[in-house]
Amino acid sequence: MAGAKVVRDNNRLPDLISVLEELHRTEIHIGIFGKDDSHLLMIANVNEFGATIRPRKAKRLAVPLNKRARERSPRSFSDLWPLKTADGALYLVRNKGSNQVEFMYWLATQVTIPERAFIRGGFDANAGRFSDRAVRLLKKVMVGTLDMHGFFELMGDYIVSELKRYMTNLRDPENSFATKSSKGRSNPLIDSGRLRDAITYKVVRT
Repeated sequence: MAGAKVVRDNNRLPDLISVLEELHRTEIHIGIFGKDDSHLLMIANVNEFGATIRPRKAKRLAVPLNKRARERSPRSFSDLWPLKTADGALYLVRNKGSNQVEFMYWLATQVTIPERAFIRGGFDANAGRFSDRAVRLLKKVMVGTLDMHGFFELMGDYIVSELKRYMTNLRDPENSFATKSSKGRSNPLIDSGRLRDAITYKVVRT
């Protein structure tokens, strides 16, 4: 029919409601999950919140002071002997040469590990970036170039990558002298990289 007009309904309100509902019932959980590696989770918790470690069955903890000591227990050495310094600290040492000794272990009554909140600190330091990224991705969802599954996957990947970057650059509080001696690294949270690599995310529907 001449002069007829085609009317298109471009109302995006139903799409917006759907997106809001999906955001309301979905969460991104970030961290290191216990079922993946319970020992690694314990290490993560100790560093995230800090802890004081005391011996359970012995009077003292044997803290390795170099790489050789770290790879073996004190009982595997037959030439260790105790040495107490002027400040009252007790060590296990062995002869290294003429009038020289090699410090192998520090015998500590307790070890205090300071809080290094690499998860919470990483979130706080990057809160603005996370918010900006979410807004940009949601705009793509609204125009139909990205679905909600893609939104959560991209956000999860981004948050994890930023937390790993934060953890890699973390220097304060630094390692104790004993830890640096055995690790050979100054970064308090990076040794083999297993802890950093274990940070991941899960998309959870509530």
